Amino acid sequence: MQQSEHRVGMIAAIFAYLLWGILPLYWKQLEHVTPGEVLAYRIIWSLVFMIGILAFRNQLGFFVAEVRRLLKSKKQTFGMILASVFISMNWFVFIWAVTSERMIEASLGYYINPLINVLLAMVILKERFTRWQGISFALAFIGVSLMTVYYGVIPYAAFLLAFTFGIYGLMKKMVNVGALVGLTIETLIMTPFALLYVWLFHSSTLNLATYSIETWGLLMGAGAVTAIPLLLFSIGAKRISLSLIGFLQYIGPTLMLIMGVFLYNEPFSIVQLIAFLFIWSGLLIFTTSKTPVFQKVTAKWGFPAKMKDKSM
Repeated sequence: MQQSEHRVGMIAAIFAYLLWGILPLYWKQLEHVTPGEVLAYRIIWSLVFMIGILAFRNQLGFFVAEVRRLLKSKKQTFGMILASVFISMNWFVFIWAVTSERMIEASLGYYINPLINVLLAMVILKERFTRWQGISFALAFIGVSLMTVYYGVIPYAAFLLAFTFGIYGLMKKMVNVGALVGLTIETLIMTPFALLYVWLFHSSTLNLATYSIETWGLLMGAGAVTAIPLLLFSIGAKRISLSLIGFLQYIGPTLMLIMGVFLYNEPFSIVQLIAFLFIWSGLLIFTTSKTPVFQKVTAKWGFPAKMKDKSM
């Protein structure tokens, strides 16, 4: 039974990350629509879809109870509002990057996101570095520096994606609400602003003939393509280990990188390859550093995971 549950979790998580990885193909079909409008419809239809899912699962009562619980705590309410703002910012930057021929840069953002999470935990939650986390950061910093030199400017889209998703995760940790209910609340908070955006900027031209039936279908489907991977992820996360989730999370940005290079012919020079190799090396060390095998091998080499306390 336990093995069967693990298999279900593994399959669900893999499909979640595969869907997140190929999601740029969906947004590419909406290049003729402004990123702001795509975001607005994504928020609106995500709320509609999530309410439908909650109704189907007979969880609307639970959803209302969770909203009331959050409203009783100013800290929880503030955290949920911040989470909603930062995930909306993340969605906007991602849509903009994909439709602006910056898919490789978007993949970079999600590669460095786990390292940003540790940095935020260290700065805000006062967690301490391990020796190998420090090495991971150093390798990633070299890679990002090379990328910056290559671009001539800081890869803002990558950093915005990494930081907004990192802060979103931090807020979600503070609020402690389930994935399904959380997404419903987040989109509920942002939907009035999305509706206001559509009304202010498109009220004079907004009618059924503004876009083709295909475009309207894609805009309405944005809710489903946002929620389905999250549903699969929530199934997987409950059944498999956090370390395995850590490995699987790189499926998404890897697919984005491959599509950016081979499908959309975005430039990918030897400098970018070297930069990514540094980042991948850092991520490999970061992801495996807490495993018993890694710690046993490195201890034999004379490299313990924890830094020595010089005060003693």
